[in-house]
Amino acid sequence: MADWIGYRWLAGHYGISPVQAFRTDSAIAKSRSTVRADGYVHQYYTPAVRPAPTLAGHLTFALKHEGVHLEFLARLFEVVPQDELETWIAAEPTGQYARRVGFFYEFLTGRVLAFAGVTAGNYVAALDEERYLVAQEPINNPRWRVRDNLPGTRGYCPLVLRSERVREAEQYDCARQLADLESEFGADILWRSSVWLTIKESRASFAIEHEEQYDDRVKRFAAVMERYCGQYEEPLAAETLGELQRQILGPRATRYGMRRSPVFVGEVDGFAEVVHYIAPHWNQVPGLLCGLSAFAERTVGAPALVRAAVVSFGFVYIHPMADGNGRISRFLVNDVLRRDRAIPEPFILPISATITSTVINRRGYDHVLELFSRPLLRKYADAWRFGREQLAEDGVRYNLQFDAYEDALPAWRYPDMTDHVEYLADVVQLTIEQEMRKEARYLRSLRATRERVKQVIEGPDSDIDRIIRSVRESGGNISGKLRKEFPPLEDEALAAKVVEAIRSAADTAI
Repeated sequence: MADWIGYRWLAGHYGISPVQAFRTDSAIAKSRSTVRADGYVHQYYTPAVRPAPTLAGHLTFALKHEGVHLEFLARLFEVVPQDELETWIAAEPTGQYARRVGFFYEFLTGRVLAFAGVTAGNYVAALDEERYLVAQEPINNPRWRVRDNLPGTRGYCPLVLRSERVREAEQYDCARQLADLESEFGADILWRSSVWLTIKESRASFAIEHEEQYDDRVKRFAAVMERYCGQYEEPLAAETLGELQRQILGPRATRYGMRRSPVFVGEVDGFAEVVHYIAPHWNQVPGLLCGLSAFAERTVGAPALVRAAVVSFGFVYIHPMADGNGRISRFLVNDVLRRDRAIPEPFILPISATITSTVINRRGYDHVLELFSRPLLRKYADAWRFGREQLAEDGVRYNLQFDAYEDALPAWRYPDMTDHVEYLADVVQLTIEQEMRKEARYLRSLRATRERVKQVIEGPDSDIDRIIRSVRESGGNISGKLRKEFPPLEDEALAAKVVEAIRSAADTAI
């Protein structure tokens, strides 16, 4: 068994089991070493470094060497005797770690410690800005002389570790990449591609939810993306989300507004229902959503890709609406990027198209969601069941019973979004540098082919495009159906010239 110190020692000593793993953990070993694997760090120290076997000793070590784990701290402060904290702080009233612990305690619990306050000394940051995404305008807390640079509120405060991949995401310039595409393909081609990509994004967004066959829904969502991205003053306000939901769902949906019933993500495996994720209790949703909105406000000026990832995935996990949560979450990605001027009008990044383009990419989306959902369900495996059917306040009939809404709240309130940022950054890069380039290249090729075909046969662009598409799909042949649709193609010589025009244009493109 490992000889743990820091957070792991505290977890064992106080009997705490957080949903989310520690990004860094530490143990005593014969020699000093560090092992990094899959975004996690395992540190080994010699016995000389061992902290005193006290709350103060191990929590000081954890904050100094292992970073901040808000979910764990929230759980710790519910079981540690308050007088134990007050004794420590009274012994070190100006110590930076004692002050930060006092600040975190009052921030996370809403309770006030018996402490007169710090009267002198420099301010210390709640989070190390070199290590974490922080609020862009910190608020000084004079009681603890701590700069509150947390990116959220007690109601919802996600953390993003500035890993190497996150730092790369911070530097990724979407607008510059789009400008390079415009230089390569021309403004007109890129604009035309953006119109199609808006439809493509809508169709792919529905494909994620296995509903892409409904063309009217696809067109409606595309119109919402084009019209409303970056336009709402408060995109996460309940009224705004309700309006956005109505625009996306249309007039024939069975459920509108905020949910007042349980939500789980799952499937039927044979005759058994399998649960993959359980969302927060509906009474917890307003506070979580308010905190997510506060995150969006407190991080204005931070890198857009990071903000977009947290807002989108945060919304998914809160799952506040009666219907349309997935589509709204993907809308929010482009909304934040447009709002932060990371992408200019009229572009919509078809990230859903990238997600659904391959089995591997689709599995990547599922995997990043499971980084939170799997440990949540693993911890509360015995806390849910299907029982008798009940009628919820919003008219939904449900039979899911979950007994751990309150106990799970710290995990929902303080999620680690590092992996989600890394994932979205990869998706956006693939979208711009591959998907959008591929679409622009296709349209440029289509335009060149159309011009060649028009030298042989006249017709509106829609007819010429129909002929080109049919010839390509039939392996370079003029089908009988196409001849009937366009009688001039009954002329074999003319038909041969059309085929040759299409083939030569393809050879030129290659």
